[in-house]
Amino acid sequence: MHVEDFSPTQGFARMLDKEDALSRFRDEFYIKSDSIYMDGNSLGLLSKRAERTLLDTIENWKDYGIDGWTKGKQPWFFLSEKVGEMIAPLIGAAPDEVIASSSTTTNLHQLVATFYKPTGSRTKILADELNFPSDIYALISQLQVHGLNPDAHLIRVKSQDGRFIDEDDIIMSMAEDVALVILPTVLYRSGQVLDMKRLTLEAHKRNILIGFDACHSIGAIPHSFSEWDVDFAYWCNYKYLNGGPGAVGGLYVNRKHFGASPGLAGWFGSNKEKQFDLEHTFTPAETAAAYQIGTPHVLSLAPLIGSLEMFAEAGIENIRQKSLHLTQYLMKLIEHELANMNFIIGNPREDSRRSGHVSLEHDEAARICKALKENGVVPD
Repeated sequence: MHVEDFSPTQGFARMLDKEDALSRFRDEFYIKSDSIYMDGNSLGLLSKRAERTLLDTIENWKDYGIDGWTKGKQPWFFLSEKVGEMIAPLIGAAPDEVIASSSTTTNLHQLVATFYKPTGSRTKILADELNFPSDIYALISQLQVHGLNPDAHLIRVKSQDGRFIDEDDIIMSMAEDVALVILPTVLYRSGQVLDMKRLTLEAHKRNILIGFDACHSIGAIPHSFSEWDVDFAYWCNYKYLNGGPGAVGGLYVNRKHFGASPGLAGWFGSNKEKQFDLEHTFTPAETAAAYQIGTPHVLSLAPLIGSLEMFAEAGIENIRQKSLHLTQYLMKLIEHELANMNFIIGNPREDSRRSGHVSLEHDEAARICKALKENGVVPD
Protein backbone atom coordinates (compact mmCIF):
# COMPACT_ATOMS: atom_id res chain seq x y z
CA MET A 1 0.00 0.00 0.00
CA HIS A 2 1.25 3.49 -0.88
CA VAL A 3 0.35 7.02 0.16
CA GLU A 4 -0.99 7.49 -3.38
CA ASP A 5 -3.78 5.05 -2.39
CA PHE A 6 -4.83 7.57 0.29
CA SER A 7 -7.84 6.96 2.46
CA PRO A 8 -8.74 9.34 5.32
CA THR A 9 -9.25 6.49 7.77
CA GLN A 10 -7.50 5.27 10.88
CA GLY A 11 -7.23 1.85 9.28
CA PHE A 12 -5.21 3.26 6.39
CA ALA A 13 -2.91 5.06 8.80
CA ARG A 14 -2.36 1.88 10.79
CA MET A 15 -1.62 -0.02 7.58
CA LEU A 16 1.05 2.54 6.67
CA ASP A 17 2.55 2.09 10.13
CA LYS A 18 2.54 -1.68 9.74
CA GLU A 19 4.38 -1.47 6.41
CA ASP A 20 6.93 1.07 7.68
CA ALA A 21 10.40 -0.50 7.65
CA LEU A 22 11.67 2.13 10.10
CA SER A 23 8.84 1.86 12.63
CA ARG A 24 11.07 0.15 15.21
CA PHE A 25 12.98 3.38 15.75
CA ARG A 26 9.93 5.01 17.36
CA ASP A 27 10.58 2.97 20.50
CA GLU A 28 14.09 4.44 20.68
CA PHE A 29 12.68 7.86 21.66
CA TYR A 30 11.03 9.33 24.72
CA ILE A 31 7.60 10.31 23.42
CA LYS A 32 4.91 11.58 25.78
CA SER A 33 1.74 9.53 25.54
CA ASP A 34 -0.46 12.63 25.85
CA SER A 35 1.33 14.66 23.19
CA ILE A 36 1.76 14.71 19.41
CA TYR A 37 5.20 16.17 18.70
CA MET A 38 5.53 17.80 15.27
CA ASP A 39 8.51 20.06 15.89
CA GLY A 40 11.48 17.84 15.06
CA ASN A 41 12.53 20.36 12.41
CA SER A 42 13.24 22.78 15.27
CA LEU A 43 14.36 20.49 18.12
CA GLY A 44 14.45 16.72 17.85
CA LEU A 45 13.30 14.60 20.77
CA LEU A 46 15.61 12.77 23.15
CA SER A 47 16.46 9.20 22.22
CA LYS A 48 17.48 6.51 24.69
CA ARG A 49 20.77 6.07 22.86
CA ALA A 50 21.58 9.79 23.04
CA GLU A 51 20.81 9.66 26.75
CA ARG A 52 23.06 6.62 27.15
CA THR A 53 26.06 8.14 25.40
CA LEU A 54 25.66 11.36 27.39
CA LEU A 55 25.57 9.40 30.66
CA ASP A 56 28.55 7.31 29.50
CA THR A 57 30.50 10.51 28.99
CA ILE A 58 29.56 11.78 32.42
CA GLU A 59 30.71 8.45 33.86
CA ASN A 60 33.97 8.92 31.99
CA TRP A 61 34.39 12.29 33.67
CA LYS A 62 33.52 10.77 37.05
CA ASP A 63 35.92 7.83 36.66
CA TYR A 64 38.90 9.49 34.98
CA GLY A 65 38.78 13.23 35.63
CA ILE A 66 41.37 14.92 33.42
CA ASP A 67 42.43 11.55 31.98
CA GLY A 68 39.05 11.32 30.25
CA TRP A 69 40.67 13.22 27.40
CA THR A 70 42.58 10.04 26.47
CA LYS A 71 40.79 7.20 28.30
CA GLY A 72 37.35 5.62 28.48
CA LYS A 73 34.76 4.56 25.90
CA GLN A 74 34.98 7.79 23.91
CA PRO A 75 38.16 9.76 24.73
CA TRP A 76 37.32 13.44 24.49
CA PHE A 77 40.48 14.49 22.64
CA PHE A 78 39.23 12.90 19.41
CA LEU A 79 35.48 13.24 20.01
CA SER A 80 34.92 16.03 17.47
CA GLU A 81 36.62 13.95 14.78
CA LYS A 82 34.64 10.86 15.82
CA VAL A 83 31.31 12.67 15.49
CA GLY A 84 32.46 14.23 12.21
CA GLU A 85 33.18 10.78 10.80
CA MET A 86 29.67 9.66 11.78
CA ILE A 87 28.07 12.70 10.13
CA ALA A 88 30.08 12.44 6.89
CA PRO A 89 27.83 9.86 5.14
CA LEU A 90 24.81 12.11 5.72
CA ILE A 91 26.33 14.91 3.66
CA GLY A 92 28.21 12.84 1.10
CA ALA A 93 31.70 13.67 2.29
CA ALA A 94 34.92 11.95 3.31
CA PRO A 95 35.37 11.62 7.09
CA ASP A 96 38.28 14.07 7.20
CA GLU A 97 36.20 16.75 5.42
CA VAL A 98 33.80 17.01 8.39
CA ILE A 99 34.24 18.17 11.97
CA ALA A 100 31.75 18.67 14.80
CA SER A 101 32.55 22.03 16.33
CA SER A 102 31.14 25.24 17.79
CA SER A 103 27.70 26.47 16.67
CA THR A 104 26.10 27.28 13.34
CA THR A 105 26.83 31.00 13.48
CA THR A 106 30.35 30.59 14.87
CA ASN A 107 31.14 28.14 12.08
CA LEU A 108 29.76 30.56 9.49
CA HIS A 109 32.00 33.29 10.90
CA GLN A 110 34.95 30.89 10.70
CA LEU A 111 34.25 29.88 7.11
CA VAL A 112 33.62 33.40 5.84
CA ALA A 113 36.72 34.67 7.67
CA THR A 114 38.65 31.91 5.89
CA PHE A 115 37.23 31.96 2.37
CA TYR A 116 35.96 35.50 1.79
CA LYS A 117 38.84 37.27 0.09
CA PRO A 118 37.64 40.58 -1.40
CA THR A 119 40.00 41.54 -4.19
CA GLY A 120 39.77 44.46 -6.59
CA SER A 121 36.19 44.85 -7.79
CA ARG A 122 35.22 41.35 -6.59
CA THR A 123 34.05 42.26 -3.08
CA LYS A 124 30.41 41.27 -2.73
CA ILE A 125 28.72 38.43 -0.86
CA LEU A 126 25.58 36.95 -2.41
CA ALA A 127 22.83 35.60 -0.13
CA ASP A 128 19.02 35.53 -0.25
CA GLU A 129 16.29 37.52 1.45
CA LEU A 130 14.55 34.46 2.96
CA ASN A 131 17.55 33.10 4.85
CA PHE A 132 17.53 32.75 8.64
CA PRO A 133 18.50 36.11 10.21
CA SER A 134 21.57 34.84 12.10
CA ASP A 135 23.33 34.08 8.81
CA ILE A 136 22.68 37.61 7.61
CA TYR A 137 23.92 39.09 10.89
CA ALA A 138 27.17 37.15 10.51
CA LEU A 139 27.65 38.22 6.89
CA ILE A 140 27.06 41.87 7.76
CA SER A 141 29.54 41.54 10.61
CA GLN A 142 32.19 40.00 8.35
CA LEU A 143 31.79 42.76 5.78
CA GLN A 144 32.18 45.36 8.51
CA VAL A 145 35.40 43.66 9.67
CA HIS A 146 36.72 44.28 6.14
CA GLY A 147 35.65 47.93 6.33
CA LEU A 148 32.95 47.41 3.70
CA ASN A 149 29.43 48.82 3.73
CA PRO A 150 26.96 45.90 3.96
CA ASP A 151 24.29 47.94 2.16
CA ALA A 152 26.53 47.97 -0.91
CA HIS A 153 28.37 44.67 -0.56
CA LEU A 154 25.72 42.21 0.68
CA ILE A 155 23.40 41.23 -2.18
CA ARG A 156 20.18 39.45 -1.21
CA VAL A 157 18.33 37.65 -3.99
CA LYS A 158 14.65 38.57 -3.92
CA SER A 159 11.84 36.05 -3.67
CA GLN A 160 9.12 36.38 -6.28
CA ASP A 161 6.36 35.20 -3.94
CA GLY A 162 7.65 35.39 -0.36
CA ARG A 163 7.94 31.60 -0.14
CA PHE A 164 10.49 30.37 -2.64
CA ILE A 165 13.74 31.47 -4.26
CA ASP A 166 14.16 30.84 -7.98
CA GLU A 167 17.56 29.31 -8.80
CA ASP A 168 17.58 31.27 -12.06
CA ASP A 169 17.40 34.50 -10.06
CA ILE A 170 20.33 33.37 -7.91
CA ILE A 171 22.42 32.52 -10.96
CA MET A 172 21.55 35.85 -12.62
CA SER A 173 22.91 37.56 -9.49
CA MET A 174 26.30 35.78 -9.70
CA ALA A 175 27.94 38.83 -11.21
CA GLU A 176 31.64 39.57 -11.70
CA ASP A 177 31.75 41.56 -8.46
CA VAL A 178 30.64 38.58 -6.31
CA ALA A 179 33.40 36.91 -4.29
CA LEU A 180 31.32 34.47 -2.22
CA VAL A 181 27.86 32.88 -2.25
CA ILE A 182 26.14 31.78 0.98
CA LEU A 183 22.79 30.00 0.62
CA PRO A 184 20.58 27.64 2.60
CA THR A 185 20.22 24.09 1.36
CA VAL A 186 16.58 24.34 2.42
CA LEU A 187 14.54 27.48 3.07
CA TYR A 188 13.61 27.26 6.73
CA ARG A 189 10.01 28.42 6.34
CA SER A 190 8.76 26.90 3.10
CA GLY A 191 10.96 23.80 3.10
CA GLN A 192 12.10 24.42 -0.48
CA VAL A 193 15.21 22.41 -1.39
CA LEU A 194 17.58 24.46 -3.52
CA ASP A 195 19.39 22.76 -6.40
CA MET A 196 22.80 22.69 -4.72
CA LYS A 197 24.50 20.82 -7.53
CA ARG A 198 23.41 23.31 -10.18
CA LEU A 199 24.16 26.37 -8.06
CA THR A 200 27.64 25.09 -7.22
CA LEU A 201 28.38 24.42 -10.88
CA GLU A 202 27.21 27.89 -11.90
CA ALA A 203 29.18 29.60 -9.13
CA HIS A 204 32.36 27.79 -10.09
CA LYS A 205 31.88 28.67 -13.77
CA ARG A 206 32.24 32.27 -12.59
CA ASN A 207 35.17 31.55 -10.24
CA ILE A 208 33.00 32.19 -7.18
CA LEU A 209 33.26 30.13 -4.00
CA ILE A 210 29.98 28.80 -2.61
CA GLY A 211 28.94 27.56 0.83
CA PHE A 212 25.66 26.21 2.17
CA ASP A 213 23.77 26.40 5.46
CA ALA A 214 22.49 22.82 5.88
CA CYS A 215 20.59 23.31 9.15
CA HIS A 216 17.24 22.37 7.66
CA SER A 217 18.40 19.52 5.46
CA ILE A 218 20.95 17.48 7.41
CA GLY A 219 19.34 14.31 8.68
CA ALA A 220 16.31 14.81 6.42
CA ILE A 221 17.70 14.53 2.89
CA PRO A 222 20.83 12.99 1.35
CA HIS A 223 23.59 15.31 0.15
CA SER A 224 26.58 14.80 -2.13
CA PHE A 225 28.73 17.76 -1.16
CA SER A 226 32.03 16.26 -2.28
CA GLU A 227 30.64 14.98 -5.58
CA TRP A 228 29.01 18.36 -6.26
CA ASP A 229 32.31 20.07 -5.37
CA VAL A 230 30.68 22.36 -2.79
CA ASP A 231 33.38 24.52 -1.19
CA PHE A 232 32.06 24.41 2.36
CA ALA A 233 28.95 23.96 4.48
CA TYR A 234 27.84 24.34 8.08
CA TRP A 235 24.84 23.27 10.17
CA CYS A 236 23.33 22.63 13.58
CA ASN A 237 22.82 19.13 14.99
CA TYR A 238 19.78 19.61 17.22
CA LYS A 239 17.01 19.46 14.63
CA TYR A 240 16.63 16.25 12.59
CA LEU A 241 19.84 14.82 14.09
CA ASN A 242 18.34 14.95 17.60
CA GLY A 243 21.57 16.06 19.29
CA GLY A 244 19.77 18.00 22.02
CA PRO A 245 19.38 21.71 22.81
CA GLY A 246 22.64 23.53 22.25
CA ALA A 247 24.23 20.54 20.52
CA VAL A 248 27.60 21.25 18.94
CA GLY A 249 27.36 22.27 15.28
CA GLY A 250 29.19 20.89 12.28
CA LEU A 251 31.10 22.05 9.26
CA TYR A 252 32.34 20.63 5.98
CA VAL A 253 35.37 21.83 4.01
CA ASN A 254 36.12 20.37 0.60
CA ARG A 255 39.52 18.70 0.66
CA LYS A 256 40.71 20.89 -2.21
CA HIS A 257 40.83 23.68 0.37
CA PHE A 258 42.84 21.76 2.95
CA GLY A 259 45.79 23.88 3.95
CA ALA A 260 43.88 27.16 3.75
CA SER A 261 44.78 29.04 6.91
CA PRO A 262 41.76 29.32 9.24
CA GLY A 263 40.42 32.85 9.42
CA LEU A 264 39.85 32.32 13.15
CA ALA A 265 42.67 30.24 14.61
CA GLY A 266 42.39 28.40 17.91
CA TRP A 267 44.32 25.69 19.68
CA PHE A 268 41.91 22.85 18.89
CA GLY A 269 42.47 23.52 15.21
CA SER A 270 46.06 22.44 15.73
CA ASN A 271 47.70 19.37 14.27
CA LYS A 272 47.12 16.83 17.04
CA GLU A 273 50.78 15.86 17.11
CA LYS A 274 51.74 19.48 17.74
CA GLN A 275 48.88 20.67 19.91
CA PHE A 276 50.52 20.04 23.27
CA ASP A 277 53.87 21.44 22.20
CA LEU A 278 52.18 24.71 23.18
CA GLU A 279 54.21 26.72 20.70
CA HIS A 280 53.11 30.22 19.72
CA THR A 281 53.44 29.24 16.06
CA PHE A 282 50.12 27.74 14.95
CA THR A 283 50.39 24.45 13.03
CA PRO A 284 46.88 23.68 11.73
CA ALA A 285 45.48 20.20 11.20
CA GLU A 286 45.60 19.02 7.61
CA THR A 287 41.87 18.27 7.55
CA ALA A 288 38.57 20.02 8.34
CA ALA A 289 39.65 19.78 11.98
CA ALA A 290 41.81 22.85 11.32
CA TYR A 291 38.66 24.99 11.46
CA GLN A 292 37.92 24.22 15.09
CA ILE A 293 38.65 27.07 17.47
CA GLY A 294 38.46 26.32 21.19
CA THR A 295 38.11 23.27 23.41
CA PRO A 296 35.12 21.15 22.32
CA HIS A 297 31.93 21.17 24.35
CA VAL A 298 32.16 17.51 25.29
CA LEU A 299 28.80 17.13 27.04
CA SER A 300 27.06 18.75 24.05
CA LEU A 301 28.83 16.37 21.67
CA ALA A 302 28.11 13.15 23.53
CA PRO A 303 24.38 12.71 22.71
CA LEU A 304 25.17 12.87 19.00
CA ILE A 305 27.09 9.60 19.17
CA GLY A 306 23.99 7.67 20.19
CA SER A 307 21.74 9.53 17.79
CA LEU A 308 24.05 9.06 14.82
CA GLU A 309 24.26 5.32 15.48
CA MET A 310 20.58 5.15 14.52
CA PHE A 311 21.11 7.16 11.35
CA ALA A 312 23.81 4.68 10.32
CA GLU A 313 21.44 1.78 10.94
CA ALA A 314 18.43 3.33 9.22
CA GLY A 315 20.26 4.83 6.23
CA ILE A 316 19.65 8.37 5.02
CA GLU A 317 18.06 7.19 1.75
CA ASN A 318 15.47 5.19 3.72
CA ILE A 319 14.87 8.15 6.03
CA ARG A 320 14.30 10.37 3.00
CA GLN A 321 11.75 7.99 1.53
CA LYS A 322 9.83 7.81 4.80
CA SER A 323 9.98 11.59 5.15
CA LEU A 324 8.50 12.04 1.68
CA HIS A 325 5.73 9.55 2.45
CA LEU A 326 4.92 11.31 5.73
CA THR A 327 4.76 14.75 4.16
CA GLN A 328 2.69 13.45 1.23
CA TYR A 329 0.29 11.83 3.68
CA LEU A 330 0.01 14.94 5.85
CA MET A 331 -0.70 17.14 2.83
CA LYS A 332 -3.46 14.78 1.70
CA LEU A 333 -4.97 14.83 5.20
CA ILE A 334 -4.84 18.63 5.25
CA GLU A 335 -6.60 18.85 1.90
CA HIS A 336 -9.26 16.38 3.02
CA GLU A 337 -9.87 17.51 6.60
CA LEU A 338 -9.26 21.27 6.35
CA ALA A 339 -10.89 22.05 3.02
CA ASN A 340 -12.64 25.45 2.95
CA MET A 341 -10.91 26.58 6.17
CA ASN A 342 -8.53 29.02 4.44
CA PHE A 343 -5.38 26.99 4.98
CA ILE A 344 -2.63 27.16 2.36
CA ILE A 345 0.11 24.56 1.93
CA GLY A 346 3.15 26.78 1.51
CA ASN A 347 5.82 24.20 0.70
CA PRO A 348 6.71 22.68 -2.68
CA ARG A 349 4.51 19.77 -3.76
CA GLU A 350 7.24 18.13 -5.86
CA ASP A 351 9.21 15.55 -3.89
CA SER A 352 12.54 16.72 -5.30
CA ARG A 353 11.96 20.28 -4.08
CA ARG A 354 10.45 19.53 -0.65
CA SER A 355 12.48 18.86 2.46
CA GLY A 356 11.34 17.29 5.73
CA HIS A 357 8.54 19.55 6.92
CA VAL A 358 5.15 20.77 5.77
CA SER A 359 4.58 24.53 5.86
CA LEU A 360 0.96 25.39 6.58
CA GLU A 361 -0.20 29.01 6.27
CA HIS A 362 -3.25 30.70 7.79
CA ASP A 363 -4.14 34.27 8.75
CA GLU A 364 -4.71 33.09 12.33
CA ALA A 365 -1.64 30.83 12.47
CA ALA A 366 -0.36 32.16 15.81
CA ARG A 367 -3.69 31.58 17.57
CA ILE A 368 -4.06 28.16 15.96
CA CYS A 369 -0.59 27.12 17.12
CA LYS A 370 -1.41 28.26 20.65
CA ALA A 371 -4.64 26.26 20.64
CA LEU A 372 -2.86 23.19 19.29
CA LYS A 373 -0.30 23.34 22.10
CA GLU A 374 -3.05 23.68 24.67
CA ASN A 375 -4.50 20.47 23.26
CA GLY A 376 -1.28 18.45 23.26
CA VAL A 377 -0.09 19.03 19.68
CA VAL A 378 3.33 20.69 19.34
CA PRO A 379 3.88 22.50 16.01
CA ASP A 380 6.78 24.79 15.12
